[in-house]
Amino acid sequence: MRDVVIGKAASFPNPGRRVVEVDGTEVGVFCRNGKFTAFENVCPHMGGPVCQGKIIARVQELIAPDKTSLGFAFSKDQTNVVCPWHGYEFDIATGQHQGNPRLRLRPVKIEVVAGDLVVTLPAGMRERIARARPPRGAAEAAKPAARDGDGE
Repeated sequence: MRDVVIGKAASFPNPGRRVVEVDGTEVGVFCRNGKFTAFENVCPHMGGPVCQGKIIARVQELIAPDKTSLGFAFSKDQTNVVCPWHGYEFDIATGQHQGNPRLRLRPVKIEVVAGDLVVTLPAGMRERIARARPPRGAAEAAKPAARDGDGE
């Protein structure tokens, strides 16, 4: 494991997010109500850059005492990040996916030390992320080549 200073806590937006690169790996750092969380910038679904997605309040369905729907409302307590590839939503406080409790972002330890934000990178993090993400251009290479004159 390796500790890396990524900046001053006081200069971080609250609420806010930054994606930082350390030794070729990206870490998404979030701040809400003065509390910092950090996650590997890899969506567990298909390896997308999840921490770069939109940040929105969680949408919750309001249920009446008779179990009928009263409609939807934005949560005042829970904020999600939405993966830009496929729309998977994760709580920025816990990394938990909203619909599947077994799906979550991989946390990175973050703490404030003497005013500095310090992330602790686990050993092998870069190699694990490289395995999780498809290589650049792999999606295009997997597509069948277009053929001329086949009637379409």
